[in-house]
Amino acid sequence: MEKVTAERKKELFKEFGGAETNTGSVDAQVALLTERILHLTEHVKKNKKDFSNTKALTKMVGKRRKLLAYIAKKDIVRYRELIEKLGLRR
Repeated sequence: MEKVTAERKKELFKEFGGAETNTGSVDAQVALLTERILHLTEHVKKNKKDFSNTKALTKMVGKRRKLLAYIAKKDIVRYRELIEKLGLRR
């Protein structure tokens, strides 16, 4: 898996935020964090002693968890749809 490119970010923002420029949408932020987490997870699996990226991964997971908790509190249906789309909590 390669790093999240600018084109991939635009696709994510368009799919989850409604427009390419809607980078502030909570759904789009969660989708982008999920992409980055997937990429970084593969890196950390290969490089077990890369502690700085391990810490960055932990921080990203925490931020995504907080954003998902916010969505769940505001709109539980939207939360469940987002979890389904991203393939989280299998």
